Amino acid sequence: MLALQAYISSDEENDNFSHLDVTDINPEYSVQKQLQICAAPTVVPTGSQECMQHIDPQCKEVMHNPKYTELFAPILGPENPFLTQQMKANKNMLSGYIEAAHMSEFQFENQRRTFNSFGYALDPTIDGTGVEGSSYVGSVDTAKDTNGKTVFESTKLRPLDKRKRQRNNNPEDVEGFLGPWGGFVDEQRVMKPTEEEAVELQELLSKRHKRGKQVEEKPIEEKSVLHIKDSVDYQGRSFLHPPHDVGVNLKSDTPPDRCFLPKSHIHTWSGHTKGIAAIRWFPRSAHLLLSASMDCRIKLWEVYNERRCVRTYYGHRQAVRDINFNNCGKQFLSAAYDRYIKLWDTETGRVISRFTSRKIPYCVKFNPDKNKQHLFVAGTSDKKIICWDIRSGDIVQEYDRHLGAVNTITFVDEHRRFVTTSDDKSLRVWEWDIPVDMKYIADPTMHSMPAVTPAPNGKWLACQSMDNKIVIFSALNRFKMNRKKTFTGHMVAGYACTLDFSPDMSYLVSGDADGKCYIWDWKTTKLYKKWKAHDNVCINVLWHPHEPSKLVTAGWDGVIKYWD
Repeated sequence: MLALQAYISSDEENDNFSHLDVTDINPEYSVQKQLQICAAPTVVPTGSQECMQHIDPQCKEVMHNPKYTELFAPILGPENPFLTQQMKANKNMLSGYIEAAHMSEFQFENQRRTFNSFGYALDPTIDGTGVEGSSYVGSVDTAKDTNGKTVFESTKLRPLDKRKRQRNNNPEDVEGFLGPWGGFVDEQRVMKPTEEEAVELQELLSKRHKRGKQVEEKPIEEKSVLHIKDSVDYQGRSFLHPPHDVGVNLKSDTPPDRCFLPKSHIHTWSGHTKGIAAIRWFPRSAHLLLSASMDCRIKLWEVYNERRCVRTYYGHRQAVRDINFNNCGKQFLSAAYDRYIKLWDTETGRVISRFTSRKIPYCVKFNPDKNKQHLFVAGTSDKKIICWDIRSGDIVQEYDRHLGAVNTITFVDEHRRFVTTSDDKSLRVWEWDIPVDMKYIADPTMHSMPAVTPAPNGKWLACQSMDNKIVIFSALNRFKMNRKKTFTGHMVAGYACTLDFSPDMSYLVSGDADGKCYIWDWKTTKLYKKWKAHDNVCINVLWHPHEPSKLVTAGWDGVIKYWD
């Protein structure tokens, strides 16, 4: 303000600033020299490069209002020497630079229809002015022949365009009126196959009809042959009565104190002509052995004394898949590939009743509960578990939750629940008579488990897994897999080789695909012994419930062997 004092000229204004006396100001402290007014400052001319505010290309936010020229100015500064040609290219989208281009709807539709009708169209990457013939896509030869005419220009008629239509547009002619539906004069509505094609079609149709037809098979003759002369002993007791003169108490409920590994082969039961599918001990006493084979027969063998074949049961048209005794052993069920489940009288060999659901039963089990001995369940090829009542022959319950054929049924938890495994690689737990699974165990690492055996103490389930392992599940409430107990070393992939525990639960035994028999220690999962038991697959193994070291194996070579 003091520096501006020199600009004031009027006298009256002098009075206003009379109190501002400048004469006594020390020049040392004055800013007068600094506030000198520059009459001609240096000005940057507008429009030049210097007056533009440059914006970083990577900038995400601009705090001022830039002009068009600033936004689209060329990039300045040092170039990145490492950028490729592609990275240097100007892009406004991920794959390149896109520009709006106009094309009339008529032209687009014209070219599309021309391509559909004649098979050629103008190449959209060229604007029609190129080398003649090369500016088309599709059938260039056709384009040359028609001189590139489109569907909107008149072209020569195609061969089939010349056909005459049958016309009758007279609405009074009710019977003969054709309207727009009149066909062509020489049109063949019914196309007949040539002679060769007709023969092929006939063969195909006959095959289909054969496959679809339910052939009503005549019931096969069901008979049974007794092979021993003395069906009753001197007291009139049948062969179902356990013997007392064998040195072992066959009626005891306590297992042997200590089990040992079998060392030698002591007997062979032969009589089946094909591989054996299943073997079962007679309940409680195990003095008889029942075997089912692929030769459609079921045989009952003595385990003690002379070890003869007691009885043969004939009644299935195809291979027998599974067998199961009821609690007392007086009756047993057999399931076969002829889709029938039959209930047999063990002693007389008579068929008591037949059951079928028109599907193949893969496994069959009586309910072990003594009050439910009239009920049995069967796992079938159509993913269902069906419960039958043998008194009425009716289906009383269906458990239909699996996604593959049902392979095994195992009762647990004092027979209140049962566990099923299936080709869908899952394990399901069911409450009896409730058709919804209470537990579903499936894991991407799990394989199909076609053989399951409960431990004698009822706490564990040993499952033969198709990845050459035996996996153990807890059979109480949680049904959790015991990861620490896995038994390996054998080869079973593709075969439902069964497994069994020794009665004192110190060993686990299994067959394998090479005909070997393997024994592991239950506590340490260590492989104790393996030996060649059969010439073909060793499909079944059973440890005798009353003998400390006796073992039965059955194979696809048709023989059953006894080891001690």
